[in-house]
Amino acid sequence: MNPTETDMCDIDRRDFIRLSSAGVAGIGLTGAAVSSAAAGLEADRPVFFQGDGLNLGPQEYAEVLAGLTAGGDLQEDYYSNGGVVEELEKRMADVLGKERAVFLPTGTLANHLAVRLLCEAHGGRRVVTQAESHLANDAGDDCATLAGLRVVGLAPGQVGLTLEEVQAEHARARASRVKVGIGAISIESPVRRKLGGVFDFEELGRISAWAESEGIGRHLDGARLFIGAAYTGIPVDRWAALFDTVYVSLWKYLNAGSGAILAGPSDLLDDLFHTRRMYGGALVRGWVYAAVAMHYLDGFEERFQRGITISEDLFARLEKNSAFTVRRMPSGSNVFVLEVRGTDPKAFRDRLAAAGISMREPRDDGSIVVQVNETWAAATGEDLGRRMVTALG
Repeated sequence: MNPTETDMCDIDRRDFIRLSSAGVAGIGLTGAAVSSAAAGLEADRPVFFQGDGLNLGPQEYAEVLAGLTAGGDLQEDYYSNGGVVEELEKRMADVLGKERAVFLPTGTLANHLAVRLLCEAHGGRRVVTQAESHLANDAGDDCATLAGLRVVGLAPGQVGLTLEEVQAEHARARASRVKVGIGAISIESPVRRKLGGVFDFEELGRISAWAESEGIGRHLDGARLFIGAAYTGIPVDRWAALFDTVYVSLWKYLNAGSGAILAGPSDLLDDLFHTRRMYGGALVRGWVYAAVAMHYLDGFEERFQRGITISEDLFARLEKNSAFTVRRMPSGSNVFVLEVRGTDPKAFRDRLAAAGISMREPRDDGSIVVQVNETWAAATGEDLGRRMVTALG
């Protein structure tokens, strides 16, 4: 759901990047100083109402790398082994409460390798997931093509699925004329196709306990896990504990150019180096992604939580103005739908861009999908509300 560079407003954002958490290495700000810098930004700094992260452009990304490498102590990897890549793997394994974590170039590969390994370990050639999940819709039937696995999507149109639905599919597969087994259950949360909807944690616990008792592998597509955790108040390691393996994106909100982490038990992932290379996923130099992700991982929860606080203040103010309606997604996270009355939505968007707020193009019905991210911490709810009212024209 993140925009391309052409979707962004035409504003020089370099000062914003330097002063916000993005440029802290280059100017020597860490820890509490990061939050202070972000909180004290002037009102004309750009704020992104789209994307999960900072939406770094090429020059900004290069400036971040320059800051991270200025001291000369950053250790590079070789074919994604060692150096800062290994540091990131160890850090993420600790944060997620898993024995092992492995760097991979994409989330698609992370999800694929996870369910493949789980099916091999537990037996069974079927993978059960939500019908709206990335695995069922956006991976080009990679499980069938590359691993001979069949993906079965349940509960179409829904964020989650129930234990009873999973059990019914399990019984159906076992009762077919040619008996087949479910090797893995893959759950995505938050769900991109359902505008950031978060899977019910209690139901997830029921499914996880049952799957474990049945000898079925469990994988979490947690690309946006840290965002879901921020909105539910349930720590990332508690979500991860319900699964054998978990994938987390490194680019969506940790701002790396690409990359993913797959975490799980050592006996499953220790030899993934060989499989990763077989799939063409052993980047010769992964440090350019790992270093940036490691940098933004530090303090992310604090910065993102401040963005949430400011967004809630803004939405409360907008709800008092008849020109605006903010629709929250059922069981949602950082994605909202904004309806604007009394003005042309496209003209409203253009005026906001000139005022330093970047938004998506309006949808066909005139509503605009809005995403909360840490750039919101560069302003206040009062200031953002003032700019939005002014943009009504």
